[in-house]
Amino acid sequence: MLTSWLKRTHIDGFLIVLIGAVVLASFLPAHGVGDTIFRHLTTAAIALLFFMHGAKLPRQALIGGLGHWRLHLTIFASTFILFPLLGLGMQLFVPHPMHEDIYLGFLYLCALPATVQSAIAFTSIGGGNIPAAVCSASASSILGIFLSPILVGLLMETQEGGSGDTLGAIRAICLQLMLPFVIGHLCRPLLKGLIHRYKKAINITDRSSIVLVVYTAFSEAVVGGIWKQIDLFSIGMIVLFSCVLLAVVLFINIHAARLLGFGKEDEITIVFCGSKKSLANGVPMANVLFPPAAVGLMVLPLMIFHQIQLMVCAVMAARYAKRLEKP
Repeated sequence: MLTSWLKRTHIDGFLIVLIGAVVLASFLPAHGVGDTIFRHLTTAAIALLFFMHGAKLPRQALIGGLGHWRLHLTIFASTFILFPLLGLGMQLFVPHPMHEDIYLGFLYLCALPATVQSAIAFTSIGGGNIPAAVCSASASSILGIFLSPILVGLLMETQEGGSGDTLGAIRAICLQLMLPFVIGHLCRPLLKGLIHRYKKAINITDRSSIVLVVYTAFSEAVVGGIWKQIDLFSIGMIVLFSCVLLAVVLFINIHAARLLGFGKEDEITIVFCGSKKSLANGVPMANVLFPPAAVGLMVLPLMIFHQIQLMVCAVMAARYAKRLEKP
């Protein structure tokens, strides 16, 4: 009954689990020895997560759609140029009605790479260019490991009093995220059969890693007093600005695809690959880039935006699919 209700409302069940982790951390935060244990577990879980990302990525997925360079450049421009520019534009609403800490969370969101699974899934449902979507989303995820820390450094340093060790952030990302990813990809020939056989178990492991990171991050944030900084009005502002941000990106992507002369299949790919932000990459990356007590507040806009993008894009994909069915 719960599953069917979630499908009808397009609410991601995984988000319910993440909210449960936030609630648990709010009432039973890890501290003392428990905090130390969870930090070590989180580090290991993130390494495992990116190892499996690398092992699951077929090399053909990156090579197969490389020829469609105009489409990929359009998607990358949306992900790594349009989003950051819109994020900077949000500064007009700081400190009222948007609190500065929430604004920084949106800046972080705007610097992240696109999703892989949901972008490809919605492109497939809508009847888009699937090989190009696989290539673009996968490349965005990999490039984001390098580009996102640079963008975070540039965006955060534009704020008054902002500072950041961009080179240090890239070094930490390479050691904690990129190295396990590369090792996993090199091990793919040995693990390919196991990955296919135990696909569901691996997906559960991936999501469990993200839940662990969220619980640990919000434990630190709760101890640091996050709920004294965030109230219902602030959460409402996050929802509102997430909706506006997504609407603007979708509008620009749709019209840019048409102005640039792309066909309907490529337009669908641009819309779904160029409007996504990755929760799977964003949460672990925040754990590396920011102080532990700040991670919870940084990923809160990302968690809300992630759910909104899933709900809106599910409706859009269904509409695209109906258009294709018409003679």
